[in-house]
Amino acid sequence: MNLPNAVEHPGAEKYSIAKVFGECLRDEMRAHKDFYFFSPDETTSNRLDAVYEASNRAWIRKVEPWDKHLSSNGRVIEMLSENTLFAVMAAHILSGGRGCMTSYESFLPIISSQIDQHLKFIKQSKEIEWRKRVNAVNILSTSCWQRQDHNGYTHQNPALISSLLAKPSNLANCLFPVDDVAAAAAWEFMTKSKDVVNLTTFNKIEQPRWIDINHARFQLTHGGASIFGFASDDNPDIIVTAAGDIPTYEALEGIKLAKQDAPDIRVRFVGIAALSYGAIGTTENKLKPSDFDDYYTINRPIIVNFHGYQETIRAIFSHYADMRRVDIHGYEDHGSTTSPLDELARNRCSRYDIALNILERTGHYDFTRKYQDLVIENAHYASMYGVDK
Repeated sequence: MNLPNAVEHPGAEKYSIAKVFGECLRDEMRAHKDFYFFSPDETTSNRLDAVYEASNRAWIRKVEPWDKHLSSNGRVIEMLSENTLFAVMAAHILSGGRGCMTSYESFLPIISSQIDQHLKFIKQSKEIEWRKRVNAVNILSTSCWQRQDHNGYTHQNPALISSLLAKPSNLANCLFPVDDVAAAAAWEFMTKSKDVVNLTTFNKIEQPRWIDINHARFQLTHGGASIFGFASDDNPDIIVTAAGDIPTYEALEGIKLAKQDAPDIRVRFVGIAALSYGAIGTTENKLKPSDFDDYYTINRPIIVNFHGYQETIRAIFSHYADMRRVDIHGYEDHGSTTSPLDELARNRCSRYDIALNILERTGHYDFTRKYQDLVIENAHYASMYGVDK
C-alpha cells in the first residue's frame, strides 16, 4: 500500500477510508490462512469488497450462474446475525486464529453483552500464568449516524463506544482514523494488539486526507493525539479538538469560517486518534496530563467535536481539565431522514456550530445571529429538497 510520507496540501484530496480497510483485510487474508472476515450482508455497500480478491463468501449450497463471490471454502462469513458472527469469531480467536468483524454502527450495540463476557474472560485469563495471549477482537464500525440521510433516525446509535470506554478493565480501544492514511496505521495497530477489543469507527464516504503515515503512527504510539500544524497558530486563544473523521472535517471547516469573520483569532487544532478507559490514547499508551497541558494549554478554552455521545467524552476530559473551559459537541440523539449537514446541525456538531462556539468563546458575539440563521436556512432547504444547500 502506497502511504505518503508527506501531505503537501492537507484536505485538498479525498480518499476512501473504507476502501483502505478493504485492502488491509484482503492483504491480511492472503498472508494468513486462518484469517476470517465476519460481516452481516453489507461487505460491498460498506466499500470493503476488496476482501473478495482474497477469498469468497462461505457457501455450502449450490452456486448459481448469477451468484458472485461464493464458494464452499470461503473465509468471508456473511450472516444477518451480529450475535452469531461475534460468537463464532470470538471462539476462533480464542482458539488461536485471526479474524475481524464489521457491521453498521447502529447495530453493533446488539453484541455489547457478548463483548463484555469476552472482556471478562480476557481479564481473568491474564491472571493465569500459563494462559497464552490471544489476538485482539477487531471490529470495524461503519455506516455511521452522520450519513443516514436515507435510513434516518433508526440507524443512528454510537452507543458501543460509550459501553467500551466505561469498562474499568481497560481492555478496549476506540480508534477514530481521520483519513485513509490513518486507517492504515489503525489497521497496523489492530493486527498487532493482544488481549484487547479494538473498535474502529469510520464513515464509508470519501474523506479529505489530512496527515501522513508517520504522523498517524505517532498518534497511536504517543498518547493518541497530536497537533495538526497546518491548522494551528502559535500562542492560541482557543483550542479546537475532534475525534472522528466527519467531526474532524466539520471542526476544521468551522475554524475556517470563524477566521473569515474574525481573522485575529488564534486557533490550535488537536486531532484525537484513540480513546480508552478514562483517557485519550490507547490502553497501553494513554496521554499524560503533562502532554495534555502541552497540547491543550493550561487555561485556554477547549471546544470538542466528538463522534459519540457527549457525556462519554466529557467524562474523559474531566480527568484532564477544568470543565468550565471545555465545550462539548457530540451526538445528542436527535435524528431524522434528512441531509448530512442538517443531521449534524440537529446535534450541534456542524461547522456552523463549531464556528459560532469559537466566535462566542473569543468574544465575537456579533456573529451569533448569522450562524443561527445559516443553520435555520439550511434546515429549511433540506426539508424542501432533501439535500444540503
